[in-house]
Amino acid sequence: MENVKAVVLAAGRGVRMRSELAKVLHPLLGRPILEYVLRSLRAAGVEDILVVVGHQADRVRKVAEGCRFVVQEDPKGTGHALALCEPALAGFAGDLFVLAGDAPFLGAGTLRRMLREHREAGRDATFLSGELEDPTGYGRVLRDPRTGRFVRFAEEADAGPEEKAVRECNASHYVFRAPAIFEALREVRPDNRKGELYLTDAVGILAARGRPVEACRSSDPAEIRGINTRRDLAEAAALLRRRILEGHLAAGVTVVDPSTTYIEEDVTIGADTVILPFTVIRRGVTIGRGCEVGPFSHLRSGTVLEDGAEVGNFVEVKNSRIGRGTKAKHLTYLGDAVLGEKVNIGAGTITANYDGKRKHPTVLEDGVHIGANTTLVAPVRVGKGAETGAGAVVTKGEVPPGALLVGVPARPIRRSARPEEGKA
Repeated sequence: MENVKAVVLAAGRGVRMRSELAKVLHPLLGRPILEYVLRSLRAAGVEDILVVVGHQADRVRKVAEGCRFVVQEDPKGTGHALALCEPALAGFAGDLFVLAGDAPFLGAGTLRRMLREHREAGRDATFLSGELEDPTGYGRVLRDPRTGRFVRFAEEADAGPEEKAVRECNASHYVFRAPAIFEALREVRPDNRKGELYLTDAVGILAARGRPVEACRSSDPAEIRGINTRRDLAEAAALLRRRILEGHLAAGVTVVDPSTTYIEEDVTIGADTVILPFTVIRRGVTIGRGCEVGPFSHLRSGTVLEDGAEVGNFVEVKNSRIGRGTKAKHLTYLGDAVLGEKVNIGAGTITANYDGKRKHPTVLEDGVHIGANTTLVAPVRVGKGAETGAGAVVTKGEVPPGALLVGVPARPIRRSARPEEGKA
């Protein structure tokens, strides 16, 4: 986007979350809420983003890497937050997005539409609005009853009964002509129950002057809703999870019971894979075609399942590659491991990948057969076609191809057998 910048308001504590954690840092399907807003801005083509920080500013900065920052040490309202940004935007006369940092469903397409309508109509201000069945908690959009022209906003805390009956709500997302909004902000006074400087009052000042101000209407209620409470967060997670699952279903993945399946964003799943109930798949997982996952499986970031791999009951996989046709069906932990093709993992197997200071790799080459309740103490490499007996503890080092290891610590009772020979 040309001649456009953005301000994201992310300084608030989020009192209604009843948490020490800043509201915009609360995770939503594995990603901080703020990250969704920043991602949409960048996808819409906005490169220069200012983030207003306050509560837990250092942690917010880490999430908003690559942005510029303005500190609001004493929170005095949204108008005050934007006014603090004026020095950082000195000389900028273009269009300015001002967005709430708690709106994960605000998409890049809507941002582009807001800017297009704003510019085509030559407005000083464009705000996103929509109708909600239950508008409680949201600012209402008040219009002239004869002309339908926007007059002002009424915040929930200051609205009267008739104003609260209005269902058109302000989403708290705006595009402004930068010089116009900063000029209007200078006239805003804290004449409200909270004693704050409201950004919405500045928009009302522009409208009262006869300046062009109007809404960009959204038909998606999710875009209007911010996250203010734990209940809002849970509802947002349910909606986002449903959308993610619908995408996988449309791509040819069988999800046996979507209501008990948790899949985060940034997960790739091949066609004809079956996801069984009570499965959790975190972001950063890749699953091939024709795999089977679950029930009660947990796949964490960095996991890759190649075509035809199977991961079953109470199996956790983290940062590991599971080869083509390999099976880990029961009660297993695989961390920082590379498994070749057609490996069989017995029930109760674990990779002991952490020594208290560092993580270490486990490598199981093609055709390895791991007996039940085996512990693989990393770093360890098990050669092609080797086997372990039930309960074996394989300590650090290399196991020769075709070997059979048993005991604690495991010792070989068959050495250097060719992998293609029969199993003992």
